[in-house]
Amino acid sequence: MSQKLLGWSHLKPKVNTYFQTIWQENWDDEEGTNLHEIGYSKTMLKTSGIGDVYARGGPYTTHLKLPFKKPARANMATAVGIESPGTQDLVENTPDSASISEDVKQKADEMKEEANTFFKNEDYSKAIEKYTEAISLNPYVAAYYGNRSFAYLRTECFGYALTDASKALALDKNYLKAYYRRASANMALGKFKLALKDFLAVTKVRPNDKDARTKYNECDKICKRIAFEKAIASDDGKCLADTIDIESLVIEASYDGPHLQDGKVTLDFANALVEAYKQQKKLPKKYVCQILVQAKKIFCEQESLVHIDVPAKAKFTICGDIHGQYYDLLNIFHMNGKPSEENPYLFNGDFVDRGSFSVECIMTLLTYKLLYPTHFFMARGNHESLTMNQMYGFEGEVKSKYSSQLCELFTEVFNWLPLAHCINQKVLVMHGGLFSTDDVTLDDIAKTYRNKQPPDSGIMCELLWSDPQPQAGRAPSKRGVGVQFGPDVTNHFLELNKLDYVVRSHEVKNEGYEVMHGGKCITVFSAPNYCDTMGNKGAYINITGDDLTPKFTSYESVPHPNVKPMAYANPFFGLF
Repeated sequence: MSQKLLGWSHLKPKVNTYFQTIWQENWDDEEGTNLHEIGYSKTMLKTSGIGDVYARGGPYTTHLKLPFKKPARANMATAVGIESPGTQDLVENTPDSASISEDVKQKADEMKEEANTFFKNEDYSKAIEKYTEAISLNPYVAAYYGNRSFAYLRTECFGYALTDASKALALDKNYLKAYYRRASANMALGKFKLALKDFLAVTKVRPNDKDARTKYNECDKICKRIAFEKAIASDDGKCLADTIDIESLVIEASYDGPHLQDGKVTLDFANALVEAYKQQKKLPKKYVCQILVQAKKIFCEQESLVHIDVPAKAKFTICGDIHGQYYDLLNIFHMNGKPSEENPYLFNGDFVDRGSFSVECIMTLLTYKLLYPTHFFMARGNHESLTMNQMYGFEGEVKSKYSSQLCELFTEVFNWLPLAHCINQKVLVMHGGLFSTDDVTLDDIAKTYRNKQPPDSGIMCELLWSDPQPQAGRAPSKRGVGVQFGPDVTNHFLELNKLDYVVRSHEVKNEGYEVMHGGKCITVFSAPNYCDTMGNKGAYINITGDDLTPKFTSYESVPHPNVKPMAYANPFFGLF
């Protein structure tokens, strides 16, 4: 194969044509998704010889990898091949499937079979590695991309899943599984109209396919329900917390659980609530409403960035995702002590969803927030949002245990949760991660308006959704939302804001935590054996006011009543 020296100015028109086609096929009819940026990662090119070419429009990012060789002189690159299928026209004289030997094709198929075995054993990371090896050997098989897309879905890398499904369809538009994969990723991201388009495409090809029709009908119901709720939503600016008549709510005479004292949380109430929930008892709706209204008032009075002062020698604990795993939450309190003024906590978002004891988790945490308002802190995660709650179980759980009205009240509280916390002016804690630009300051975070559903870009979005990466620079998010940021991004942010390190959550880690970027970016995840399947440990972090060096405690999961994770999730997920 001959190589042709191409500068970016020559390559970009061909890249532009390719991405314009992708956009027209997938997102052109959705408001606010116009294709507005095309480029490539110069940092990746310098460090690995691989240029990550990307396109962005609205909330969507798609990308492909072009291997480059950079000459010693001039700002040009030699394109020596293309990993992404369906993009052969981007560079002249690139190989096609005919140039791949039968031996190589057989080896690729063997890699695919190995990957399938890992997938069946729920080792999705290994499966992704093997699918990637198969693709590197033979990048012209739609099933390789479709299978890897499925593995990405299982690891919640929805952005990568979308990209792989689109690549599979670029190779073979009749590969129906790819439509399912892409629809699933869009559903997970709350992009229901886009998912509906893919399901419709399948039903047109296979009008008698009952499975395809069922998926289409379920997705159509969701779209219609959202449209109906939007149509009947009140536009008078009044909040349920301000209008609900709590006094009219009646506590049944047979109720034998904990009681608020004059409508207020007490230590006795908190202790009794923990035990009642442990026995799977339910708190009366009246008390739930009172706690939610009072908690909302506290959160409304805080900025989006909350500053925490930890005195010298005093212990402070940071916990990550809980995800409705109530009995593992109690295990944290058993190991590390219950919250108190002498034992303060910060819970860093994603209190609910997936785990089927989310109501118990959030009500226990809010109870402690009311009991110790200046010594117990809660941050918003990406799952403290309406779309996530509708899909991953919290809305269904609240409706099952209480009512649709309470779902609305929870949403009002979640909208006012702070976005980040800064400890002793040296440690910044947020759920997701850092930003797509280098100029964000703590003041910018503090001034960010948050009483809304998370947007698809900007400071609020990235605080809730972004992830670190080992390589320098930035890359499109594997999740399809937020950004991936490298050690250079972290270092610049810390220097700009005179911080020592950042703590974030948002990702399952085998030991419950991970230290990256030379100790400057720490992940803590507190839901062990996540969804009863991942086998990971949970962890929490202890620091003291005069020693901010993080000390990690990992722990295994504990038994819980026989209610499976996702028991209250949208039934749509049971179709995949």
